[in-house]
Formats: sequence, structure tokens, C-alpha cells
Amino acid sequence: MDGKSLIVNKTLPFDASLLTVNISLRQVEEIASSLSQRCVVSGVNEIAWALRALMLTDLTTLSGDDTRANVRRLCVRACYPFEPQFFDKYFERTLLLDIHCAAVCVYPARVKDAYTTIQQFNQLDSVAIAAVATGFPTGQYGLQTRLQEISHAILAGATEIDIVINRQLALLGDWEALYNEVVLMRSACGDHAVLKTILAIGELGTMENVYKASMVCMMAGADFLKTSTGKEVVNATLPVGLVMIFAIQEFKRRTCQKVGLKAAGGVRTVRDAVSWMTLVNETLGSRWLTPHRFRFGASGLLDDIEKVVRDGVAKLEREAAEANQSKPQESEEGSVDAVCKELRKKQQL
Repeated sequence: MDGKSLIVNKTLPFDASLLTVNISLRQVEEIASSLSQRCVVSGVNEIAWALRALMLTDLTTLSGDDTRANVRRLCVRACYPFEPQFFDKYFERTLLLDIHCAAVCVYPARVKDAYTTIQQFNQLDSVAIAAVATGFPTGQYGLQTRLQEISHAILAGATEIDIVINRQLALLGDWEALYNEVVLMRSACGDHAVLKTILAIGELGTMENVYKASMVCMMAGADFLKTSTGKEVVNATLPVGLVMIFAIQEFKRRTCQKVGLKAAGGVRTVRDAVSWMTLVNETLGSRWLTPHRFRFGASGLLDDIEKVVRDGVAKLEREAAEANQSKPQESEEGSVDAVCKELRKKQQL
């Protein structure tokens, strides 16, 4: 479409020394569990965290029966997850501009439908269009076909490409061949699309393979590492996320290049999302909790976010009504101001 240039990561030379690793699964599980439980949210804070999770979400539909109509509904919901009247009543109207999903994620054949809808709402600069590509979810297609799929999606309007890696190369330990493939995919994206590499961690066999595949993709120029397609038996788990974070940290230390993380598959509730955000905050730091560095790939998460926000606001209303007898204005306004304050904090991370 408009073909704007983006700031994307560079391809670096293949370096086998980055693949040296020895991982204790038990220790990783214990560390991930400990770190993810360091933040417990409730009340006003839970509403703010839920809205922050919304702003980090790639709202996704990847079904065989996807049509223009349901992709349009997805895009409308991604752009306007809450009706303006809701924000007029309970929040500052200025916050409404930032309350939207980070992206919509669809098949290449549905990218044009997503582009048309988001363009109609003048949100192309706010809500990205991501397309799964390279033979999603299996990756079992010829290389040229996979590369052509990337080009097709970008021409249709995609600004983010979620590619699946060739798992058989990872399982065979042919890391240089995997690197060469991802380099070609980086080249096909150029500076017109962010490259997210899906590891399909449930099919890689070991944590060591997860770490090595992460390193290979980052050397090849990935902008994000993504856990899963959502179609595997095992999808995003906190321990595997921690291993990918270890790889991101080491890669940044060795190359000064920053790579984002996308948790996809199995993140269904605000509680799940808070655990992931806490894990990222405790390891990579608060600067990673932005759409440029961290995402959720989800289709059902927004349902729970909406429930948490609406239920939370209803609770604030009840508390305000009870307090109205003695302090009619102060209690209600104080509750709303507290939510807005917490949300601003999340926006500034």
C-alpha cells in the first residue's frame, strides 16, 4: 500500500558461539514461577493493568472460515474496544486515543480487508496490521512460496509479518541453514514490515533448542521472537518465555541490538497477562512493556479484559454510591482519578 519505511533490526553474521547453552528445566520453572508472582493486582490497579494488556495485544483471527465481515468486526473492536460514552463517563476523554489494540493479526488473504477497515477509521498509524506467513502454521512449503507469501502480505498492506520457522532444521540442529532461511525472510520484509519469528516452542523438543532457535532468528534480523502459532499442543508458557528472555538479554549484551517478545497461545485472562508482564518487567525492565518490545497474540484475551474493566468500574460505582451519602463528589471522582493515574503510569513505562 503506502510502503512506509520502518526502523527494523539488522541482519548480523552467523556466530556459532552464541548457541552455546546449558539449561536446567527445573531451575527455569522455579525462577519463572517466582518472578511472575511478584506482582499481585486488584481494584483500581487491576483495571489499569487490564487496559495496559489491551494496548499490548495483537487481536487475532486465524480460522479457516474467516471472511471479510468477521475481519471487519475484529478491526472495529481492535480500534474501539470500548464505546466512547464509557470513557466520557468514567475516564478522561484524552485517554481514549490510546486505548486500542497494538495490532490485528490475520492470514495474508485477509490483509486487504483489515487495511480497508482500519483506513476507514483513520487508525493506520495506531493499529498495525500483522499477517502470518511462510506456510503458517506448519511451515511445510517450498522456500520460494514462503517468501512470495511475505511479499503478497506486504503489498496488501501488512506492516508486520509473523513468520514460522522451519522446525525440521531446528530439530536436526542445522542452525546455519535455519539462519539462511530467516535472513531471506528478513530481506523479503525489508524496512516495510516488522519481522516476528514464530518458534513454535511446543515442537522444538528441548529448552536448549528454544534458546538456540531464538539466537539464530535474532542474528538473522528478527524484530520479535514469538512463542507459538497457537496451534501446537503446548503454546506460550512462562518457563519457555523466560528462556527466550535469557536469549534476548544475552543477544543484547553481545550485539547491543534489542529484540521484542510476543507471547501467543494460551494467554486468555488478565491474570495470565499480568503474570507475563511481571516476568518481562522483572527481567528485561519496564522499557520492554511497550508495543514496540512486547506483545500478546490472542483472540480471547480481550473478552476477559473487557469483563475486568467493566466489572471494576461497576464496583467503583457501587462504592461511590455508598459513599455518596456523606461525600457525594469526592469519593466518585477520587476513584476515577486513581484509575486514570494508574493508567498514565502504564503508558509511561
